[in-house]
Amino acid sequence: MTKARPSLASLARGFRSSYLSWTDIEAQLRAWADAYPEIAHLESIGKTKEGRELWVLTLGRDPLRVRPAVWIDGNMHASELCGSSVALGIAEDILALHLNATTEHVRELPAHTLATLENVLFHIMPRISPDGAEAVLTTGKYVRSVPRDRRPNKNHAYFTAYDVDGDGEALLMRVQDPTGEYVESKNEKDLMLLRRLEDEGPFYKIYPEGLIENFDGSHVPSPTFLSDNDTDLNRNFPHSWLPEPEQVGAGRFALSEPESRAVVEFTSARPHIFAWLNLHTFGGVFIRPLGDKPDTKMNPEDLALFREIGRWNEKLTGYPTVSGFEEFTYEPDKPLHGDLSDYAYVQRGCIAYVCELWDLFRQIGMEKHKRFVDHYTHMTREDLERLAKWDREKNRGRTVRPWRAFKHPQLGEVELGGIDSRVGLWNPPYEMLDEICRAQSAAFLRVAALAPRLIIADITQAKLGEQITEVTLTVRNDGYLPTYVLASSKALAWNEPLYATLTRRTPTLSIHPGDARRELGHLDGWGRGQFGEGNSIFFQRSRGSTASRTVRLQVKGRGPLRLSIGSCRVGYVETEIEIS
Repeated sequence: MTKARPSLASLARGFRSSYLSWTDIEAQLRAWADAYPEIAHLESIGKTKEGRELWVLTLGRDPLRVRPAVWIDGNMHASELCGSSVALGIAEDILALHLNATTEHVRELPAHTLATLENVLFHIMPRISPDGAEAVLTTGKYVRSVPRDRRPNKNHAYFTAYDVDGDGEALLMRVQDPTGEYVESKNEKDLMLLRRLEDEGPFYKIYPEGLIENFDGSHVPSPTFLSDNDTDLNRNFPHSWLPEPEQVGAGRFALSEPESRAVVEFTSARPHIFAWLNLHTFGGVFIRPLGDKPDTKMNPEDLALFREIGRWNEKLTGYPTVSGFEEFTYEPDKPLHGDLSDYAYVQRGCIAYVCELWDLFRQIGMEKHKRFVDHYTHMTREDLERLAKWDREKNRGRTVRPWRAFKHPQLGEVELGGIDSRVGLWNPPYEMLDEICRAQSAAFLRVAALAPRLIIADITQAKLGEQITEVTLTVRNDGYLPTYVLASSKALAWNEPLYATLTRRTPTLSIHPGDARRELGHLDGWGRGQFGEGNSIFFQRSRGSTASRTVRLQVKGRGPLRLSIGSCRVGYVETEIEIS
């Protein structure tokens, strides 16, 4: 008697309502792979410095067969835990699709779109930085990407995040100081605000909870954004990488970290990946290419496609889509270097973009800024007090924590507490996680459904003599995207055109040497993006037969042939032909 397979619901580890430890994420991935091996393939692509596996889950019927694929990653930055939940949410929805389970926001897609999705591979890496996320989850200390400091220059004084009072959390320290830049809000207890001329004090310095290495007993060093973890993984990728000091957090060299190297080695060996979702927090915004140039320098076909995707994303999630260069450079006209989504777009030819999950600014009613990146630095006192009020009323006080006195071994009398950024600031409240997972899945599945879709449309045979047969075949691309995916990526060396390959299955057949492998070129898709070619009301015209190709091949004798059509970019479709 065949044992019944467990249901998806029975395998769920709670990622839609909490932020999972690495052990729990690993258990979730293993549970899916063990229960549904014909759909789910789990593979470690490397190990972190602390020995944690870097898992990638591949989903799709016959998951090792090469065909159009998408990549989803999350939690590259250690505090940005929501990305792992969303990646797992998309994975669960794809499993539900293949298992014919009921998922409302997936099933609302038309049948032909679902059929396309069933033929797309999903490579999902829910946590790029498991070491960093574990440190954040277990201690609360701030970690940008990975909790390690391999700088050789360590003779200077610097802060090291540390739980100095042994309560299990490393948050912030405040010290009364007449030169302090901060005061406590009069309206929201424990909330710290930047000092103004009219403020009477007391005034405070704010430091990370921890110890000062190489402390001289008098001079307190200024904390830095990367603190005691010197590499930002999202500055460590090969595209336009620049070293310190040109790019803060760059690492010792491009791909110096095992996490970034593993991602590049895996994805560069899979040119059939055509779309890439890079999940971050927070902000409630999608960030698309270009990252280093204005839209006037972007390929217009690519731009039209990203406009279309942006329209779907905003409708389904409420998040706008902005240009990385025009609205998300921290310093205007100074692009970031070594960015993952830039690598995916420029070097891997993917429809690649970032999602900054969790629309905190909208939740607290913050005024909109022209450049989206300014939301992070242009918060007024009123914005911060609204945030504290929201935290009390909607987030159970998880973010603004009370201060308590403590005698620090180096600084003397301090207070510990302040902002705990894990739930409410960097990540949404647990109560909102499922809603965010569902909306993001609904949006990205539409992007995955853009896949090129090769179809062998017709095969006929005609006798040219007693022994010679002419095989006429027509191949068609029924997908939205062309077989080269992006116009900007068509020139990449590995973005090869389609080939038709005939292989005889018996010695009674021979194939004309010029017909054993025939180049077919690329095939267009039917999609045009938003405001792209064909949009003008005064010139509604189609391209010619650019989405199909007919070719004639000659064989001698009788017996079975194997026909394969495709490329490394889109995978292959195959069929058997019986020559009679």
